[in-house]
Amino acid sequence: MTAPTESDSIPLDTVELQIGGMTCASCAARIEKKLNRLDGVRATVNYATERARIDYPESLGPDDLIATVEATGYTAKLPAAARTSADGPPSSDADDRTDALRRRLLISTALTVPVVAMAMIPPLQFRNWQWLSLTLTAPVVLWGGAPFHRAAWTNLRHGTATMDTLISIGTLAAFGWSLYALFIGNAGMAGMTMGFEVASSEGAGANQIYLEVASALTVFILAGRFFEARAKRRSGAALRALLELGAKDVAVLRGGTEVRIPIDDLSIGDRFVVRPGEKIATDGVVEEGSSAIDASLLTGESVPVEVTAGDDIVGATVNAGGRLVVRATRVGADTQLAQMARLVEEAQNGKAQIQRLADRVAGVFVPVVIALAVATLGFWLGIGASPEAAFTAAVAVLIIACPCALGLATPTALMVGTGRGAQLGILIKGPEVLESTRRIDTIVLDKTGTVTTGKMSLASVALVPGIDRAEALRLVGSLEHASEHPIGRAIASAAEAASVALAPVEDFVNAQGLGVTGTIDGRVVAAGRARFVTDEQLPPALLAAVNDAEAAGQTAVVASWDGAVNAVFVVADTIKPTSAEAVARFCALGLRPILLTGDNRAAAASVATSVGIDEVIAEVLPGEKLDVIRRLQDDGNVVAMVGDGVNDAAALAQADLGLAMGTGTDVAIEASDLTLVRGDLRSASDAIRLSRRTLATIKGNLFWAFFYNVAALPLAAAGLLNPLIAGAAMALSSVFVVSNSLRLRRFEPESGRSGAVPSEVAATATAA
Repeated sequence: MTAPTESDSIPLDTVELQIGGMTCASCAARIEKKLNRLDGVRATVNYATERARIDYPESLGPDDLIATVEATGYTAKLPAAARTSADGPPSSDADDRTDALRRRLLISTALTVPVVAMAMIPPLQFRNWQWLSLTLTAPVVLWGGAPFHRAAWTNLRHGTATMDTLISIGTLAAFGWSLYALFIGNAGMAGMTMGFEVASSEGAGANQIYLEVASALTVFILAGRFFEARAKRRSGAALRALLELGAKDVAVLRGGTEVRIPIDDLSIGDRFVVRPGEKIATDGVVEEGSSAIDASLLTGESVPVEVTAGDDIVGATVNAGGRLVVRATRVGADTQLAQMARLVEEAQNGKAQIQRLADRVAGVFVPVVIALAVATLGFWLGIGASPEAAFTAAVAVLIIACPCALGLATPTALMVGTGRGAQLGILIKGPEVLESTRRIDTIVLDKTGTVTTGKMSLASVALVPGIDRAEALRLVGSLEHASEHPIGRAIASAAEAASVALAPVEDFVNAQGLGVTGTIDGRVVAAGRARFVTDEQLPPALLAAVNDAEAAGQTAVVASWDGAVNAVFVVADTIKPTSAEAVARFCALGLRPILLTGDNRAAAASVATSVGIDEVIAEVLPGEKLDVIRRLQDDGNVVAMVGDGVNDAAALAQADLGLAMGTGTDVAIEASDLTLVRGDLRSASDAIRLSRRTLATIKGNLFWAFFYNVAALPLAAAGLLNPLIAGAAMALSSVFVVSNSLRLRRFEPESGRSGAVPSEVAATATAA
């Protein structure tokens, strides 16, 4: 993450605009340039999502921004409020545009097939066949290609050129040349025939028509646009699926009676009923009942979570067990589901540096190509080539150079990658995060709540000979059940888990920081520090247990009853069962793990040894965690930080890559770059793998898009490429980029598997 600049201190409002009329990455670059010329405005326009995210000062308003976009030749409007509603998918506009493109494509294809067949197969060229070709081609070029021509005209009126300019000029030039040849040249004579060649021809000029080029090129470009539109709709499916996860209505308790109301009418504090099999309407706290909650749709966690009164639950999860009465704590845009959707959309609307480079290239590419086409035409005419051959080479240059694939390379991969991450419970806050994951070499792990559960549990019990374990648990568990201390609750929970019947406590006394005493069944019981319980030396077995616990950084609770010290209960923060596997995966990804904690050195070393971490930084105050991250960065390390608490927030913000556990505090989540919805540390390695895979896909897309243009332009300028072949190749390049991005939908996490780290993890790190 980068430090804020001076301009960042100026208060700015943020708005998202839905942009209409964009047909290529050059359009997005042009709108972005116009918006950024406004005083104090920072705008990002994304061609793939058709959205502009704009930070603007108080002196401007959304209407001013919309007017600027419209003055540039495009449409802009505030996204409909219904976009975040659970009433239906927010994709109706995209569906309408895709359906319109499909109709235009199908009709144009039906008209073009006979035109191409007649042009390429001489036996089909009956007497006056060229006039039938003209009749079929005219609606394809004028109606089928109308979106390109309208965009080109709009651009011309504003003194700019985009990829639509190339397409429009290319198709109209081929069509215009054919009209010239038919009405003025010799191509309109009865009995005219011609053959098809891959390379441009040195033929007779005015007796050659290019109707098949004009119509087929239009169809190829329409096909490419249709597949792009469909892919953009599919790549946004994860966001729509998130928005559709929520319940549509809810049974609210009103005066003891259940009343079913729309989810939009639910308010904070309302008590609602969730029956087995129903979705939980919103985030809340269980007030009555117990059940198992299936959160797999939201978090990807396959094991249901047991909840009872007092537990927090998340909306859109499914009640898999008994009847629950829940009090709503968050509704609408404040729910975890809505926040997840917002993070995903913000990530998809952002731009990485690598995408900004592609947009800048696309913005200057079009005028350069037009100049190159004119130069190609002049060169061939200058060396004495026929006008037809010179014209063919120039048109091929115009067509082959359209950098549609370049404009789609980054946004499509970013959309699919962030969408897949959301499905897996990995929320990527912005595209720049992808670049951070490639560079990191050190990962700092907070201990409590990240590597460990953050909850104390009973690790072991040491007893003097002749003392029954169940009786010890009953007495001490009953005493600690009256205590609010986390250590006491751990012992009481262990007693309850062992099905020990707890007894009521009389004369309970809590000596702050030392221990507790009370009377149970007439027996005085004490538990706490050794010096609080007894003034005498502990029995050898119990003394050894205390010393071992302290050496391991654990807490020893000494207990006495019936006037004698009888037991030592050892309590410790429990290590998450998946932490060791997660650390092994970090190492396989080429990362150096470091454990960072405020706990004592012995406790930290014990946890680190258990999970396979060699480097420990312990006894660090909350404010010092930030200094540790800075020191590591000053030493030349690129640092990732994983944490979950308020005391981790500054360190998460300072780290080059901050990963917050979704089970942690809101402050930590806001300060991070990546949020891991589940509390499983293994999902951090999945997040890094997914980010690296997405970045590798973007780089692959950009390489092939650049390579395609660099390799094909000389062939077209040299007259070695028929415009028809050039059009097909250009459309297929866009389809290739989109298809390559969609492969990210097949990304599978390793966190659902146990055992050794697969070799492909290391391979992914190397490839990325």
